[in-house]
Amino acid sequence: MKRTLWFLVAVTWLLAPSAGIAQDTVKIGLNYPKTGPYNVQGLDQLQAAQMAVDEINAAGGILGKKVQLVLRDTQSKPDLAANNARELIQKDGVKMIFGGSSSGVAVAVAKVCQENWIPFFGTLTYSNDTTGVDGHRCTFRECYDAWMGAKAIGSYLKQRFPGKKYFYITADYTWGHTTEASVRKFTGTEDKTAHKGMLTPFPTATEDDFKKALGLAKIVNPDVLVLVLFGEDMVVAIRNATAMGLKEKMQIVVPNLTLGMAEGGGPKVMEGVIGAIPWTWQVPNQFGFSRGKTFVDTFAGKYNRYPDTSGASAYTILHEYKGAVERAGSFDTPAVIQQLEGHAYQLLKDKQVWRDFDHQSVQTVYAVKCKPEAVVLKDKYKLDYFEIISSLPGDQAVVSREEWTAQRKAAGRPPALEALPGE
Repeated sequence: MKRTLWFLVAVTWLLAPSAGIAQDTVKIGLNYPKTGPYNVQGLDQLQAAQMAVDEINAAGGILGKKVQLVLRDTQSKPDLAANNARELIQKDGVKMIFGGSSSGVAVAVAKVCQENWIPFFGTLTYSNDTTGVDGHRCTFRECYDAWMGAKAIGSYLKQRFPGKKYFYITADYTWGHTTEASVRKFTGTEDKTAHKGMLTPFPTATEDDFKKALGLAKIVNPDVLVLVLFGEDMVVAIRNATAMGLKEKMQIVVPNLTLGMAEGGGPKVMEGVIGAIPWTWQVPNQFGFSRGKTFVDTFAGKYNRYPDTSGASAYTILHEYKGAVERAGSFDTPAVIQQLEGHAYQLLKDKQVWRDFDHQSVQTVYAVKCKPEAVVLKDKYKLDYFEIISSLPGDQAVVSREEWTAQRKAAGRPPALEALPGE
């Protein structure tokens, strides 16, 4: 009996420290592309997320709990990402999930999070569907959507290339489809017989797939070549387009650009390419946003490069989640959601708002043009790629509630997001 008693006391004593640690920690899941075609954007998310966690923990955590990141690799595969989300929730006990650089992944993870009533924040997901026809009450998107990006560059392209012929090379999944449709709408190129295009596989596209599509573009000989491709896929395609001489004959447009994509293409290949972006490291310096400047400087000092859109979004999400939890006084999902809906915030750029009915972050959108090679190479990190050529306020860029509701109804979805428990 004495031995048994001493054994129980010893076990209790040994477990007590770990139990205390568990009680003082909140787990948050980062479900991101460590590998796959979007791995560059994934690394940026991880680095910026770790910065945010360090800052939050140094300031006392969230409601006194230190944040612990739990990592999973999506490989930009929706099924894998969804399984990761289930593990993060059911095995690891995370209170929130964020991350990803694929809209297919975002839609799949959002469904799992809604089933389990866990907040999900899309970090880099540009498909209109993420907060549109596939939107959920637990889903929030910090970046812009395809509609907003296309509207920002559409007016510029219509002025610069009125009545010109377009050709689209598009990744065959939800982001590609909705992005192409949005660019066509805002450039007046919806007639697919006059403005042709070709789909490429995702995420299994090979260099031969892009060469085949580019070969058709060369035959069609458009004035504007729109590459609705992302990550490494865009890099491979634009390098081949340049090698095939297409860049000399037509204006290349990449609707959704990132610094990592530009860097992958290289300054000579990217020179003169037009695109849209929700944030770039030049924004805080050009428009005088002090918190954004501090973020850029700290990131650069830590990682010897500038942060990208993906990292800025991940960093912002963690700080926004902390703020919502502390306003709610609880990690309870319905309470956190209520604190986010309609909430205005400003962190790395000008004011943004979590729109109440669809959870899209309404924000300024920037149209950019890649700078000449010589300018890029003069930069300390050789990463000064983007010239901001125009901007569009978020309330002018975002889809209206009437348009959003019509899209939901057309897709057979309810005209409102799910009710919270008790509503």
